[in-house]
Amino acid sequence: MPELPEVETTLRGIEPYLTGIEVTDITIRQKQLRWPISDELATAFKNQTIQSVQRKAKYLLLNSQAGTTIIHLGMSGNLQIVPSETPVKKHDHVDFHLANNFHLRFNDPRRFGCILWTNQAPEKHKLLCKLGPEPFSEDFNGQHLYSLSRNSKRSIKNFIMDPHVVVGVGNIYANEALFAAGIHPTRHAGRISLARYQALNEAIRTILAHAIEQGGTTLKDFVSSSGQAGYFKQELNVYGRNNQPCSQCGRTLILIRQSNRATVFCSHCQH
Repeated sequence: MPELPEVETTLRGIEPYLTGIEVTDITIRQKQLRWPISDELATAFKNQTIQSVQRKAKYLLLNSQAGTTIIHLGMSGNLQIVPSETPVKKHDHVDFHLANNFHLRFNDPRRFGCILWTNQAPEKHKLLCKLGPEPFSEDFNGQHLYSLSRNSKRSIKNFIMDPHVVVGVGNIYANEALFAAGIHPTRHAGRISLARYQALNEAIRTILAHAIEQGGTTLKDFVSSSGQAGYFKQELNVYGRNNQPCSQCGRTLILIRQSNRATVFCSHCQH
């Protein structure tokens, strides 16, 4: 599933082709995604100039004077900029026709992604209005994590994956950040000190930033807007490496499941 680095990689790939460009038409081949694509999208966004492209959590926002198209890649979706004459492939569900003779093409085999339209301020949309801070913002720091976690009996891994706490820390990067900070993934969030939260905050920032530099992590479905795989998978320390030696101490990494998600950790280095 594309996480924040993959979505940021997509943003950086498509933004130069979109900003200041008019959407001349929209082709919807399959409107039944996670939520049905509104008929209003094709009429309201057509002939609009894309004023800016933004990322909020794992959502991409195409902003125009008339409103905003909100896109989520779901489990297997991707956005690519393709020449207008590029043949359509299976699962190419939506094309945004651009005045520069390119198409912004949305492909999603599993159809868990979404393309929504709002004519209000996007930060007021029900999917965005209650989200926590961005991991690279000033509002996200060790004190923020420490304050929200007091008296919490949730596991630290589930705590940092809560988008109301901080956005964009999905399963892969939660595993990696906890390993980097030396924190056992099942520890109660409310029993972790401020100093350790400050270390975890730094680990989250560093790992996400490095993953973005590497173009994200390709495990199965993700490709960037150029169709290229992300290379951070080659640098994962724990995720997907169960039964392999820990990169720090050499002991065998352990796999457990938390909330139906795979968690891999080192019982010696993480406590």
